[in-house]
Amino acid sequence: MSNRITVLLADDHALVRKGFRRMLEDDADIEVIGEAANGPQAIAQALALKPNVVVMDLAMPELDGIQATAQIRKQLPDTSVLILSMYARRTTFATLSPRAPKATC
Repeated sequence: MSNRITVLLADDHALVRKGFRRMLEDDADIEVIGEAANGPQAIAQALALKPNVVVMDLAMPELDGIQATAQIRKQLPDTSVLILSMYARRTTFATLSPRAPKATC
């Protein structure tokens, strides 16, 4: 059994996912096990792969990162979700607390 941290990357921009993959895979303790380009894919991949961490973009098509995070955390409470965003306003993240347990701003 591996002690590596498994990561799912969820972002609608392939170039961003590729950049994060390259950066994370430089660390021998991290393994990127999947990628998703939208909210529904992120949920499906998380449920199938059960990563330790999901790196989630806030603004994605079909289902945003807030909604996808809420569903992932509900079904996989031991999976941590790191939400990334270009939005600087704390009010954007305030909606996370009631929807996603363990979410902090």
